[in-house]
Amino acid sequence: MFGRVARRYRLANAILSGGMDHFWRKRAASIVKSWGPKRVLDVATGSGDLARTIESVIPEAEVTGADFSPEMLEVARQLGSRRLVQADALALPFRDAEFDAVTVGFGLRNMASWEGALQEMARVLKPGGHVLVLDFSVPPPPLRGIYRSYLHYVLPRLASWVTGEKEAYRYLAESIEAFPSGETLCGLLIGAGLGEVGCEPLSGGIVSLYTGRRE
Repeated sequence: MFGRVARRYRLANAILSGGMDHFWRKRAASIVKSWGPKRVLDVATGSGDLARTIESVIPEAEVTGADFSPEMLEVARQLGSRRLVQADALALPFRDAEFDAVTVGFGLRNMASWEGALQEMARVLKPGGHVLVLDFSVPPPPLRGIYRSYLHYVLPRLASWVTGEKEAYRYLAESIEAFPSGETLCGLLIGAGLGEVGCEPLSGGIVSLYTGRRE
C-alpha cells in the first residue's frame, strides 16, 4: 500500500492536512533540538520529511532514516535524504544504546505491535536519550464530530483524487480511530521503560506529540 502511494505521499499529506503537516514537523524538530542529540534515528521515515526537518534545525546532528518500504526510501533519497536504512521497526538493525534520540512521525500507528516498536526504540536509545512520537489522534468535542465526518467521508474521496488509492486512505481513517492516544499511549511509553513521559496536543487534538526519556 505504501509503495503504491509513495510518489504522491507528500502531496497528499499537504492537501489532506491543509498544510499543517509542516507545522507539526517543525514543532517536533524544535523539541528534538532542545535535547541536543548527536545521533538521531527517525523510524518509519517514509519520504524523509521529519528527518530532513530535524537535520535543518540541528545541522551538526547525524540523522538516520529507517523504513520498511523501498519505494518510500527511494523518494526520500531523491529528495536529499543521505542516511537511509531499509528496516523493520520491530527488529531494528542497530546496537543497543546507539542513538541519543529516536523519532517516529505518523508511523507507529501502522505497526503490527505498538508495544514491540516502542521497546525497540527504547533499546537503541542511550541512557538519558529521548523518544518522540508524532501521530494523529481523535480530538475532543466539539471538534470531534466535524473531524470524524472529514476523516470517514471527505478524506477518502479527496485522497482518491490525489493518489488514485481510495482504499489506502480509508485504512488511514480506521487506523486513526483504533490508535491509542493521550494517557493510553503515555502508558505504552512507560511500559517500554521510558520515564518523564509527556503529551502535547496540536491543532486542537487532531495530532498529538508524545515524548519519553530512557532512564
